[in-house]
Amino acid sequence: MSATSASADPAGVQHHRAELGGTTLHYVTAGTDGPPVLLVHGFPESWWAFHRVIPLLAAEHRVIAVDLRGFGDSAVADVAFTSDVAADDLHALVQHLGLGPVHLLGQDVAGGTVLRLATRHPEDVASLIAVELGLAGYGLEAFADVTHGGSWHIGALAAPGVPELLLAGRERALLDWWFGVTTAVAGAVTDSDLAELARGFARSDGWSGAAGLYRSVLSEGEENRALAAAHPITVPVLAVGGSGGGFTAATLRQVVRGEVRSVVLDDVGHHVALEAPRALADVVLPFLRDVDA
Repeated sequence: MSATSASADPAGVQHHRAELGGTTLHYVTAGTDGPPVLLVHGFPESWWAFHRVIPLLAAEHRVIAVDLRGFGDSAVADVAFTSDVAADDLHALVQHLGLGPVHLLGQDVAGGTVLRLATRHPEDVASLIAVELGLAGYGLEAFADVTHGGSWHIGALAAPGVPELLLAGRERALLDWWFGVTTAVAGAVTDSDLAELARGFARSDGWSGAAGLYRSVLSEGEENRALAAAHPITVPVLAVGGSGGGFTAATLRQVVRGEVRSVVLDDVGHHVALEAPRALADVVLPFLRDVDA
């Protein structure tokens, strides 16, 4: 089934829906050859965050980009949704498509989700690429502390009823503010990008996925540390950061047994796949070639 998109899809992208144990996930695919790559977005995103890099990766790989539950065109989430549930959804999707193991690329607040998938279902994951990714238990929850420079949006989204109260009808305004403070490449996030992302959040319960992931950030730190201690990630890992520095690599080195390759892209902000898709592909593709070899 095709999803409605506010913007023109990249050439070769196809839309799909998977019915998975009580929820429906929307995902797109591109490319038919090569080892599979599963792309997992963060906030405030959907699969659309990857629409510029998908064709570049699809030249060598089968690419799957998913809308997490509660985002984009996937089913909305309920109050029980957490990063743990999101990881179960991804495991079910990998099984549904017969993909495993996949090269897993996750970014931003998807950190808890990809950690759970990689530690609980190592058979699903051939390698991990972490892009501007943080983890509760390893510093991410500090971003909610507004008294020390953190952001108000985490508490607002995590508080029951508050997203609907404050953000209904103001989805585009929130995105205008967010990308204005988190991107560094002028003009990288276009009006079409904003319209497409706002479309998903403007649905009834459109903030439900973000609310669940941020509730997880505020509560799962101890569990993350226990998971990583019991089951450290052992697959090859690449950390990609924007010009903000090496936070992603520093985080991953605490949960990975083995080398973490690290690349920091100068003059790029938080949303690397939207701001610098060619630069991202130029570091991801050689890494994947090494892993597959």
